[in-house]
Amino acid sequence: MTTRVLPTTARGRVRRAADGTAGEGAARAGLTARGVIYLLVGVLALRIAFGDGSQEADRSGALEELAAQPFGAVLLWALGIGLVGMALWRLSEAAFGAVGPDGRKAKKRLAAAARCVFYGFVAYSVLAFAASPANGSGGSSDQQSRDVTARVMEVPAGRWLVGIAGVGIVVAGVVIGVQAARRSYRKKLKTGQLAPWSRRLVDVTGVAGGVARGLVFATAGAFAVRAAVDYEPDRAKGLDDTLRSFAETPLGPWLLVLVAAGLVLFGVFSFALARWRRV
Repeated sequence: MTTRVLPTTARGRVRRAADGTAGEGAARAGLTARGVIYLLVGVLALRIAFGDGSQEADRSGALEELAAQPFGAVLLWALGIGLVGMALWRLSEAAFGAVGPDGRKAKKRLAAAARCVFYGFVAYSVLAFAASPANGSGGSSDQQSRDVTARVMEVPAGRWLVGIAGVGIVVAGVVIGVQAARRSYRKKLKTGQLAPWSRRLVDVTGVAGGVARGLVFATAGAFAVRAAVDYEPDRAKGLDDTLRSFAETPLGPWLLVLVAAGLVLFGVFSFALARWRRV
């Protein structure tokens, strides 16, 4: 009987190790893919700040920029597969819990499920564009935001739904920025593997990038709230218009430069997480 149990136990350990390796690979590929998107969006926003507004600073613009590079088709497929890995990783967190003492709580699992749906949609859009670039990337984020806002406003209590969603996005943006400023990401890092230079890299990119990302979220949410209050769907803005709005402040294009640089840093931060995050 013992001789039967041992091989079974060994096979179970090997299976769990393989599953862990696959899950970790999916997570790190997903974080890398997210970093590429934020890096490209940040670069496109910098171009807009310095007078080149020919491309939109959102996911569609990032995909078009990537497609124009040598081996662009291969890069697009790799990006899409990486985002599939991100969605699968979040799905596993929703099903089995995330890293950390509170990773199995219902709140964490629900958040992971929401991220799974979001990244699943993003992965689908990227892979669809990779399969048929001639059909475009599904339209700009600005037009999509206006269309969705208009459709929601047509239903009963639609203005309230848009307003509540906008407030939720504002709150999410504030939380993202505050958590970045407090360096909450450190709880999920392999701190024992961080050299002094890598710790500084993570802190600079994590704080600056997270605050910039939170500011973008909060601003986009504020535009959604304004659209609901004024009952004008066109006041809702996607990522591109939200970023361009920073150049219309009294600080002019320099605020957009700072936010765009922050998004570039968040892309680098995502690469750092792909290397040193516990998953």
